[in-house]
Parts: sequence; C-alpha cells; structure tokens
Amino acid sequence: MKLHIVPARTGLEWTRLGLRVFWRQPMALAALFFLCMAAMSLATALPLVGPAIALALLPSATLAMMVAAAEASQGRMPTPALLLVAFRTGRERLNAMLTLGALYAGGFLLIMGLTAAIDGGQFASIYMGGQPMTREAAESGSFQAAMWVSMLLYLPLSLLFWHAPALVHWHGVPPVKALFFSLVACLRNLGALTVYALAWLGVFVIAGMVVSLVVALLSGLGLGMGFAGGVMVGTAMMLAAMFFTSVVFTFRDSFEAPQAPQAPAAQD
Repeated sequence: MKLHIVPARTGLEWTRLGLRVFWRQPMALAALFFLCMAAMSLATALPLVGPAIALALLPSATLAMMVAAAEASQGRMPTPALLLVAFRTGRERLNAMLTLGALYAGGFLLIMGLTAAIDGGQFASIYMGGQPMTREAAESGSFQAAMWVSMLLYLPLSLLFWHAPALVHWHGVPPVKALFFSLVACLRNLGALTVYALAWLGVFVIAGMVVSLVVALLSGLGLGMGFAGGVMVGTAMMLAAMFFTSVVFTFRDSFEAPQAPQAPAAQD
C-alpha cells in the first residue's frame, strides 16, 4: 500500500466526480443513503444502548456509500444489498469493522462527555436529540463553548476515521493501523481535503439559495409550508447523499493497492 500526495486542486476534482457519479445513478445512491440513515434512526430508538449502536454503524454506512459509488462509477447499478457490505466480507474483516464502529462510538461519546463538563450536558443532550434547541440555550455562553470544543475535538476524530473503513475493507488493514494510516493520509493531503470541504460548502450554499427561492415561490402559490418544508428536507438529504458519494474518490487518490476500488473519472 502506497500513500499518494495530491495537489490541493484535486479537492475540486473529488467534488466534481461525486456530483457526476451521483447523477449517473441518483435513485439507487439516494435510496441507499436513505436506508443507511433509516437503519441508524431505528438503532437510536433502542433503549439505553440505541445512540451508541447508531454511532457504531456510521463507519459501515460510510463504507456502503463508498462501495456503491465505486460500483456506479464503473457503470454498474448499486443495490440495497450494499447496506450490509461491511458485514459480508469474512469474519476477520467483520470483526475489524465492528471494532472500528466501537472505537468511533467511544470517541464520539467521549467528546460529548467532555462537553458535558463545560455546560452540564446541555449541548450533548440537544445534539443527540434528547431535547429541543431553544433560543436561551443557543445564547448561553457555556453552550457555545461546549459547541466549539466539540467541533475542535471532532476534527481529529473525523480524520482518523475518514479512510479507515475503506482501508479495512479493500486493503485488509487492522483497525488501529487503519486509523493511523487514515490520519497520516489526511494530514499529508490536507490542502486537497480543505479545498474539497470548501467546494462542498459552496455546493451546499448555492443549493440552499436555490431551494430558498423555490420555497418562497411555492409559498406564494399557496402550496403551504408543509410542502415547502418537505422540499427543503428532501434537498438536504440528496445533497448529503451526493457528498458521501464523493468520499470514495478521496480514498482512491490517496492510496494505491491492487485491491483498491476502481473508480475512474466520469467521462464527459
């Protein structure tokens, strides 16, 4: 396995490929993303351990979208069966993915625990869906401090797990080594990842402006706020699915190995 160092402008290409490949198979990729989110939502409903299980499923859900995007880039139709791809590649890799999930859940809950020491758990409760956001909470100094601390701590956690599921699945790397290699790859390609993040921020901002205009027009036609709200939620979910479709390209260009996913650039 060899690490590739790519120029910063590659981040724009990753975004472009994610958008292009998504629109090759929009229904299949969107449906798989919705299934991933539904599975995590169902897990959250379990008493006591539900939120932890939902967090532990995130690396597997990310891998499912990466495999689906690799399939779509090769002209094949992603199927809902890819939702379980992390659990159908042998006992060794199954155990590795379960370990990754447990480490991710543990890391995330540790961050929430640290923020609780700042504001008494208010931010963690709101973020995890335990209580609704209120204006008083948002304006609280301790709440804002907890929010910023969580953002600063989540960044290294995200870098640790960015490539880790793919390294386990395609390269057979043990979980702890996969976390280390993921962090190193992200830091060595930080310029490209920064451009990638900014490009996606731009996509979300532009899409938000367009949707806001559409919602205003729909409201003016008397279609009701319920319908407009559905448009906004649906658009947000589609954009999230597009983003996760692009993640496989950040992995493909960062590592080289015979068993790496073949996700060539979409042809015009």
